[in-house]
Amino acid sequence: MKLNEKFSYDGASVEDVFGLLSDQAFRTESCANQGATDYEVTVVPSGDGATVTIVRTQAADMPDFVKKLTGSTVKVKQTEVWSGPDGDGNRTADVKVSIIGQPAEMTGKAELFARDGGSDFTVDGDVKVSIPFIGKKIEPEVAKAIKSSLREEVEYGMSKL
Repeated sequence: MKLNEKFSYDGASVEDVFGLLSDQAFRTESCANQGATDYEVTVVPSGDGATVTIVRTQAADMPDFVKKLTGSTVKVKQTEVWSGPDGDGNRTADVKVSIIGQPAEMTGKAELFARDGGSDFTVDGDVKVSIPFIGKKIEPEVAKAIKSSLREEVEYGMSKL
């Protein structure tokens, strides 16, 4: 299932937003802000980019038929490998979000790019749940949870810029 989200950071440059997304303290605060009960955030600079890894446990915000498979909480691992800026100052990242212990993941790309008056942040990926017969029914729920997490982090980030 395709996942395509776009967010705007009004008044913030690509570097401002990247600074936030690659700030270990901000990403840690964001986990707490989203209600994660246990979390670990690592940020490893790499040239002009960075690799951000977040492992968090949170309530399974899913319908009951999904919670029967996952339990009341899920442990999620999110990895973002951010590039340095291109010639226009824009940045991209390879993104992977996996539910640990479950055959569910999202792989894709994130982009930060400048626009008049700020910058935009997009995430385009594929959500896949590899469970025969019911995987396709669960994919929209996983996508919805990922979108909700993204939206909450962007809103929290805008309050910090």
